[in-house]
Formats: sequence, C-alpha cells, structure tokens
Amino acid sequence: MIEVMVNGCNGKMGQIVCELVDKNENMILKCGVDKIDTGYFTFPVYTDLNQIPEKPDVIIDFSVPVATFHVLEYAQKNKIPIVIATTGFTGEEEKKIVEYANDIPIFKSANMSFSINMFQHLLKEIAPKFKSTDIEIIEAHHNRKIDSPSGTAQMFADTINEALGGDYHCEYNRHAKHEKRDKKEIGMSSIRGGNIVGEHTVKFFGDSETFEITHTSYSRNVFAEGAIKATEFIVNKPNGFYNMDDLVK
Repeated sequence: MIEVMVNGCNGKMGQIVCELVDKNENMILKCGVDKIDTGYFTFPVYTDLNQIPEKPDVIIDFSVPVATFHVLEYAQKNKIPIVIATTGFTGEEEKKIVEYANDIPIFKSANMSFSINMFQHLLKEIAPKFKSTDIEIIEAHHNRKIDSPSGTAQMFADTINEALGGDYHCEYNRHAKHEKRDKKEIGMSSIRGGNIVGEHTVKFFGDSETFEITHTSYSRNVFAEGAIKATEFIVNKPNGFYNMDDLVK
C-alpha cells in the first residue's frame, strides 16, 4: 500500500485528491497539510511539517508556490518522492524545482490531464506547419484562480516556441503598446469568471483562414485522477525530474 500525504488538502483540488486517494485500493491517505485544520477530514491534518510523526511514501502537492517549496524542503530532507500539480511558478522557481530532482524523484506537470498532454503533442507536430500565421492562446478559468496566464497556457506557448526554433516570445499585455503585431509573438489572453474548470484554445490566424484547437475540462476530477496515476508512477522511481510524457510512455 502506498501511504500518501496531500499538501494543500483544504483546497478544492486537494479535497478531490484526498477523496480519490481514500477510495484507491492501493493507497492509504496518511495525512494532509494546510494552513489550518478545518476539522473537515477524519485523517490527521498538520499545519506544521515538523509535526508529522512518520513520513509518507509519496507527497501530492496541490497548493501555492510558497507552500510547494516548504514541502519540497521536507521531501528533500526525508527522501520522499513528490507529485507537483501546483502552478504559478516563476522561471527561476521552475529551475529550482528541477535542482531538487537531483535528490528526490519529482513528477511535475502544469496540467495532469491526459488529453492536455495529447494537445501538447499535437502542437509540436502542427506548429511548424503554421509558422507564417499569427498565434494566439486564450485560456479561461474560474474566478478564484490567482495565477495568470494558466500554467497550461504557458506550457503550450513554450511547446510552440520550441517547435518553431525558440525565437518567439510571449505577449501578455498589449494595453501599453502602440505598434504593429510582431510576427514572432505568441499572444496570451486570460479570462476569469464564474466556476469555469478550464478552457484552452490555440488559434493560428492566416490571411484567409483560421485554424484552432480547443480543450475544455468539465470536471476537476480529471486533474486529480492524473495526479493519482502520477503518484503510482513516481513512488519507486530513481531520483530525477519526470512529467506527463514519461507517464504516457
């Protein structure tokens, strides 16, 4: 049995992950970690990582960047594999996470959905064929999401940029600009409203036609289910950095 700790257990995604872990016949929900213990769960919830009496086999992190780094230090110290599903990291923070992978197995993805991973693979294939178009990425999420653009949208932009040779840049704000659109830019737009689980569209605008790909998530369960699969995958892996590509392979 895999003993699991969930970091950020009180959040919407954390609660769903806890429920799925609890139902999984191969896992035991050892404990949760969050800023406060709301009393919602029957399993132990700790507000201080130093309070945890026995280390788990693996950690699932659905929290915020500052909390992720706290639990990464704990994981590194105790040699515990970790699945990171948190988003909103800066470029420097992303590099620091990769450094932790020298000491522990880390599985990280900006989006745990299998379909999103297929979306990414499609972009690698088709982006070079639409190199002469204007590329825009539009993402929409619920009004409680604090990072913008979404980690998935940024992941798509990075994938497109790599497929096109690496000399493109993202444009996040055109409000202060009074100039023609740069052909080497990838436009990024974010929508926040209501209870939208997640929508991502990549548009390739040509002179005579537009080609677009869209993915819509209807339930947060898809991300939690992906995190569970990642947990089963990472628990016995050697130290290193893993992502959805490794899981699919």
